[in-house]
Amino acid sequence: MLRDWQEVLHPRHLFAGVQWLLFMFANTVVIPISIGDAMRMDTHAITASMQRSFFYTGLVSLLQLLFGHGLPIMEGQSGVWWGAILSVLTTAEESGLTSQQAGGSLETGIVVAGVLIVLFGWLGMGNLLKKWFTPVASSVFLILLATELISIFMKGMLGLSRHSRIDLPTTLLSMVLIVLVLVIQLSRYRSLRNYSILIGIGVGWVVYRLALQSASASPQTGIASLWQVIPWGAFGGDWGIILTAVAAGLINASNTVATLEGAQPLFNVRTSPQMYRRSFLITGLSTVLAGLFGLVPYAPYTSSLGFLRSTQIFSKIPFAIGSILFMVLGLVPAAGAFFATLPVSVGDAVLLVAYLQIYGSAMTYLEGVTFTHRTIYRLALPLLVGIGIFTIAAGAFVTLPAPLRPFLSNGLLVGVLLAIVMENALKWDVT
Repeated sequence: MLRDWQEVLHPRHLFAGVQWLLFMFANTVVIPISIGDAMRMDTHAITASMQRSFFYTGLVSLLQLLFGHGLPIMEGQSGVWWGAILSVLTTAEESGLTSQQAGGSLETGIVVAGVLIVLFGWLGMGNLLKKWFTPVASSVFLILLATELISIFMKGMLGLSRHSRIDLPTTLLSMVLIVLVLVIQLSRYRSLRNYSILIGIGVGWVVYRLALQSASASPQTGIASLWQVIPWGAFGGDWGIILTAVAAGLINASNTVATLEGAQPLFNVRTSPQMYRRSFLITGLSTVLAGLFGLVPYAPYTSSLGFLRSTQIFSKIPFAIGSILFMVLGLVPAAGAFFATLPVSVGDAVLLVAYLQIYGSAMTYLEGVTFTHRTIYRLALPLLVGIGIFTIAAGAFVTLPAPLRPFLSNGLLVGVLLAIVMENALKWDVT
């Protein structure tokens, strides 16, 4: 037993565990801040949301390792859900709904989506999702996801999340941070590249506070904030928002398929129906928890595969250590209060560079696919329809029927659904 503990606590595992902690932090810290900003939350509420995000992300990642798919892959707050929630909040504001009304309906929809994902796992429907999400549909999904998120990041970088006009000092700092992170990521020093996101956040945070705006003290919250139920508002019944959330949850399930498929060569394993079943069960249960505790729901992070390729550390022990450390970070009120002061523009600028990699993953799916004047429609139509919807002001959709408005105003959901229908309803191999 002593030898086992000595192996677990070996310095190489502890150091690698800290790397996982930093990776989880970099991919989580901006999300509760941006959601809080969109919902006009006060600093106290954002701090509480930050603590919950840290704690539950570590917990769900550990549960996936122990009882889910069993691989050291971060279960993080999903970009699909993140973009869908921000889109719904923006449209709701234009439609006259308060953030509490929209947030309550989102909580309802997230819980319903979580229950459906649990059923997917229980019934072993992973193979059905694999059939739906062909390489072209998966590519459309990734490109539209990157487009939506990067458009959100751009608004934050330009200071438009809080101002009606571009804020020049904020914009200049954002541009400098993008160049800094790109230079680090393109450098030949791997040890430096692994921490490019954190270096960018650290430098940007310090410069912003010294040169642009000093941080006001953020109130600390107690441990009880981890169990605060429905903080976005009482459960609501806006069917348009609920159906949009359910659609986002089902589309988000494709993250599990893409990530487990991509993990096969790294771990030299063959993904089995049992792995999919257990993974969907954990993701579904964590989605229900997200709806109850006001969090962006979870999915296996495809970006974890890039992190694993960079570090070449495939052991489960460091991942477990990093997950536990992240839970501990969420249990420390001072940590949540400190990180809640991170400027949205700094986080958005740094993550914009990180999410450029999504386009690389999308191109990988298209390798070997040949397009002709006929088959190009399977890619171009859903992509351009989705992007076209992104360009339309949210207020323009108020004339549509209320139940359909949140879904039809979301370019990601409409484009992906169109891609799935076209891929599975039409025969593209016919000349």
